[in-house]
Amino acid sequence: MKIELAKNENIHFVGIGGIGMSGLALIMQRMGFKIQGSDISINKNIERLKKDKIKIIIGHAKKNINHATILVISSAIKKNNPEIQQAKIKNLPIYKRGDMLAHIVSLTQNVVVAGSHGKTTTTSLISGIFTKAKLDPTIINGGVINSLQSSAKLGKSKWCVLESDESDGSFIKVPPTYSIITNIDREHMDYYRSMDKLKKHFLEFINKVPSFGKSFICIDDKINNEIIKKIKVKNFYTYGTNKKSNFRIKSVRQFKNLSIFDIEVSLPAKKKITLKHVTIPLLGLHNIRNSTAAAAVGLTIGIPKKIIKESLDKFEGVQRRFNKIFSYRGINFFDDYAHHPTEIKELINGVNKVYQKEEIFCVFQPHRISRLKDLKKQFTLCFNKADAVILCPIYKAGEKIKLGFNYLNFAKEIAEKSKVKVYLVKDQYQLSKFVKQYIYGNKVVIGMGAGSISNWIKELPKLL
Repeated sequence: MKIELAKNENIHFVGIGGIGMSGLALIMQRMGFKIQGSDISINKNIERLKKDKIKIIIGHAKKNINHATILVISSAIKKNNPEIQQAKIKNLPIYKRGDMLAHIVSLTQNVVVAGSHGKTTTTSLISGIFTKAKLDPTIINGGVINSLQSSAKLGKSKWCVLESDESDGSFIKVPPTYSIITNIDREHMDYYRSMDKLKKHFLEFINKVPSFGKSFICIDDKINNEIIKKIKVKNFYTYGTNKKSNFRIKSVRQFKNLSIFDIEVSLPAKKKITLKHVTIPLLGLHNIRNSTAAAAVGLTIGIPKKIIKESLDKFEGVQRRFNKIFSYRGINFFDDYAHHPTEIKELINGVNKVYQKEEIFCVFQPHRISRLKDLKKQFTLCFNKADAVILCPIYKAGEKIKLGFNYLNFAKEIAEKSKVKVYLVKDQYQLSKFVKQYIYGNKVVIGMGAGSISNWIKELPKLL
């Protein structure tokens, strides 16, 4: 008699519409679990889940979990949520997404991508290399991979490639076989409260890699270097432009539609090799580093150089990562997820290197009041290589805390410290009027933020 895994469980996802929650729900449903979920509104993630016949309930209510036996909750869900309250009354087991992810991943041999920035792109690049090598991995990503038109896929092999989530500290519960640490930055201080606590979490994560695995750490990052000094068992490789890197980036050439570079590989007790003329259809040194991390993992597990290079060359990208949305008066409009000062700075630097004759206009929507308060100074300085910033209202993401400073004065500080022109708009309709009046000539326009700004940019053509 065949007994299927957890066939009698009915797993309810609270906040199933989030990119991470929807990806995990999809994987578990395809593994044979009975999945349902709730969220406050319909979005594209939910529409994808409905296509897989996952039961979705719009709105949160006690009755939603009448038949549930397990709850999985998003880190964005408040403790007073009626479904959580009802689950406690019924004594149902309640797991955070990170905990449930750790349980699922423990069944696989995996590559876990961690870091403050670049995780989604790096995870997508590794997934592409593994797929090209016919390893058929399970993929759980934090963004929609264009080649899959999904953020998740259940593979048939023992391999899993996944993006971790450090926002609530749960990433240290995921057991990695191989891990990547792209960088460590001041982020999610509402949870960590201090940089020391954040660093300790990353150190614990690196130390969890088993002897038969390996960590790949970007040595170009300052805080990564601090962490490296504290690692007791030196079971890791480094990558970056630094000459001490095991996987060293050299001979970088950047163009509007692609970047070309070499990777010099120097590993203990092995002959030095070089991957020459690695080509990626991506912009910026940050993406060259992400691609190098992906190549490093591929080479380490024995994927041939030719397959790695072909996969990187044919990479179809990730949604919301400098995607061209439309053209207006011959000017290209792009959409990007950059919502942290470091991400914004890296993106502008990359654009500035290849769009040298165009003025760079940033349509910026701050994401979360807590992030803006914590990083206010860094936000005022990160636009210094742009020409203009169109500042949108804050996307609060449900936060009800007070900003604590005048928003108009914040706009003036950006203008003063980044030495750019700054314009304030109240909504997407004012944005369309601004575009009609001021966007002409040699310019490139980039929508930036993790909130509704993506939809604003996509809907702009209808309003012009």
